[in-house]
Amino acid sequence: MFFSRPPAFALACVFLWFVQLVMGMALLVWGGQWGEHGSRQWGAANLGVALLLGTLLLMQLPRALRWRPRRSKRTPPEVVQERQRIAHDLHDHVGSQIVAAMALVDVSDPGARPLVQSLEQCLLDLRLLVDSMDGDDDGLPERLARLRYRLQPALDRRGIALRWEVALEPGAAWPAGQAARECVAIVREAVSNAIQHSGATELRVALQGSGGRWRLQVADNGCGLAPQLLQGEGGGQGLHGMRRRANALGAQLQLHSAPEGGVTVELSSALPVG
Repeated sequence: MFFSRPPAFALACVFLWFVQLVMGMALLVWGGQWGEHGSRQWGAANLGVALLLGTLLLMQLPRALRWRPRRSKRTPPEVVQERQRIAHDLHDHVGSQIVAAMALVDVSDPGARPLVQSLEQCLLDLRLLVDSMDGDDDGLPERLARLRYRLQPALDRRGIALRWEVALEPGAAWPAGQAARECVAIVREAVSNAIQHSGATELRVALQGSGGRWRLQVADNGCGLAPQLLQGEGGGQGLHGMRRRANALGAQLQLHSAPEGGVTVELSSALPVG
């Protein structure tokens, strides 16, 4: 019971400590009046209470030795429930409205194709947002797996090949919780830019890590970016948002241009983020 109910364990320890304190004070004040035999019995009872209290504390010693600080802050249950409620409402109401709007569009009309793609992108962004509101303690690999599940159908419809290179090294200290959410938000923004603006036919997502070091890359073979944007000068809200999230993580964000075309967004850290 004490392993599964910490409040009961704490109350039991406090009660035994109080009993031992009272017995010790009684022995100190009135012990001389009880005689040698009475004092010995009272002292033995006090020792028994001390042993019982010590036994309870020793029961918790293995758990104390296994304790490690959490890599992410625990979100209060009320906040988790409210977040889930909002996510379900977004998925059920806003998502259904977007799907209904897509059904009204004549997909055989070439002029309607941009509208269909915009609605598809809105639906994808909505689903990714809903996914990001679940799994507070999930690590980066788990969040990326959910991202891939959402991305694959949208990329297939657009004829964009996805190369998924996630190498899960044993013992690697992946970002978790809020840090993992921020990392995936950067990936989501990079993928969204590639889908909407680059004209890419291939997209690569790579994750590597060993010990306290990790590196996350999103690369495309599209039209690339202007040199000043690659150097961190200017850019829209998407690029500014990625840089802001990377700074909040204490991670390094770099944009590279490949000789054959395309852009690589690389997020890396030399230390575990959590």
